[in-house]
Amino acid sequence: MMSREKLENNQVFLYVIVLLIAASVGLLAPRIGMQLDVTISFVIAILMYSMFSQIPFTSLKESFSNRRFIWALLTVNYMAVPIVVWLLARLLPEHPPLLLGVYLVLLTPCIDYVIVFTALGRGNEKAMLISTPILFITQMLLLPLYLWLFIGNEAAKIVEVAPFLEAFFGLIVIPLVIAITLQLFAKRSQVGNKLIHLSAWLPVPFMALTLFVVVASQIGKLSTSFEWIIKVIPIYIAFMIMMPFISKFIGKSFKLDIESGRALIFSGSTRNSLVVLPLALSLPDHINTLVAAIIVTQTIVEIIGEIIYIRVVPNLLK
Repeated sequence: MMSREKLENNQVFLYVIVLLIAASVGLLAPRIGMQLDVTISFVIAILMYSMFSQIPFTSLKESFSNRRFIWALLTVNYMAVPIVVWLLARLLPEHPPLLLGVYLVLLTPCIDYVIVFTALGRGNEKAMLISTPILFITQMLLLPLYLWLFIGNEAAKIVEVAPFLEAFFGLIVIPLVIAITLQLFAKRSQVGNKLIHLSAWLPVPFMALTLFVVVASQIGKLSTSFEWIIKVIPIYIAFMIMMPFISKFIGKSFKLDIESGRALIFSGSTRNSLVVLPLALSLPDHINTLVAAIIVTQTIVEIIGEIIYIRVVPNLLK
């Protein structure tokens, strides 16, 4: 019988298989892929709830107990990463939708499967889990600031506020509020506690379902954006090569232990593609296909990179 622990330990292989099946469906049966388009928001909303329900928001005070790790985490994700992303973006054409897609996906640190990859890479997954509320709150606050700094008025021209806010509230804020409310309820009620435990089964299957729906529905559109996609793939690869070494240096500067240093490497290198994808899809019709394609491409590159990471990172920090 499949246990939750066994499911979580094998989720990376599940995601790879799902990506291959999704790509096959999207390319060989494009009509089916296109029909999946309408399910993306619904599936991602459930995925967001399932992930948020496992983030210990009610233990936010505990997040600050390991201050050295938290400061290192914030330094990597909000000082080092923006500098690296800005420098890498200088190698791209000055095409606002292209840059918006790259900035959206690379400026937001992952808060979900990074915990699993950290565990597989022999890092401190507990420290990573406890820090996720801080990472989520800070990225939502700082992302608009970075977009304004890097793209300026061009961002305002291509981002329509109403649909953007609608996607943000519908797919992030509402699942977040439900998850926090349920966590508070679980502290006082046996029923709430059972619901939280039941929700713990959801992230892996819904991550797999989300990857399937997103890739199957969007991969057919990649061909229309191919000239841009081949320009961003080297950027994503360069990012995944550079960040482990930068994170290792910052971890040593903060005198982190080996497991926390590995966790820092995974956090600095793993991005939040599935959270920002709904925001991309809410953009005006003439650019949302390109921005979504840029984000989906990063997801595919990252999954391959993470499989390499879980072998390399333990040797990078011994």
